[in-house]
Amino acid sequence: MMIPSARYALAFVVNVALPALAYRITIGRYGVVDALIASAAPLVVWMIIDVVRYRHFDALSALVLAGVAMSLMVLLSGASRWMGEARDPAVSGIIGVLFLLSLFLERPLVFYLARSTMSREKQGGEAEFDARWQSRPALARSIRLMTVVWGIGLVGENLARLWITLALTEPDAGRLSTWVRYVMYGGLTVWTIIYRRIYIKRQQQ
Repeated sequence: MMIPSARYALAFVVNVALPALAYRITIGRYGVVDALIASAAPLVVWMIIDVVRYRHFDALSALVLAGVAMSLMVLLSGASRWMGEARDPAVSGIIGVLFLLSLFLERPLVFYLARSTMSREKQGGEAEFDARWQSRPALARSIRLMTVVWGIGLVGENLARLWITLALTEPDAGRLSTWVRYVMYGGLTVWTIIYRRIYIKRQQQ
């Protein structure tokens, strides 16, 4: 069984690093549309492996893939004409908004991400997580806090990248925007690992 820290690191590589790398390698030669399609390839391969090997549906990969799909839809529509080069950060920021809007639902987005992780850790994990959600108010509060942090973090990251895209010129804008993305996603991942450990330790006391 993969230890939690390694699992989160692998999730970061598959859902952030590999798509970003595929995008950067492809865009210079083939253009934005093909670059977005290439960035989706690691996600699709990972989801297929997950389903075939573990009989598990990765909610995080599906969420990132949905963001890529929305980017393609905007790019292929008339909206891309007035969004210009700002379309990438603006569209990816939609995911952060969805996190925040999901707080109004009975089960926010992080619930499904955490449930997905639990199902990979052990057989029958989904049912166990559903039972904990119903019986432990502390779990529900922690899930909503994580939803708030990720939502604000993603929206803030994309507002920063949008400003960089509009204020600077290439190649400086592209390099700085990429660094902001990695720093924010890395920071959110590290915070999630630390917060999860603190939560588990408190529940064991």
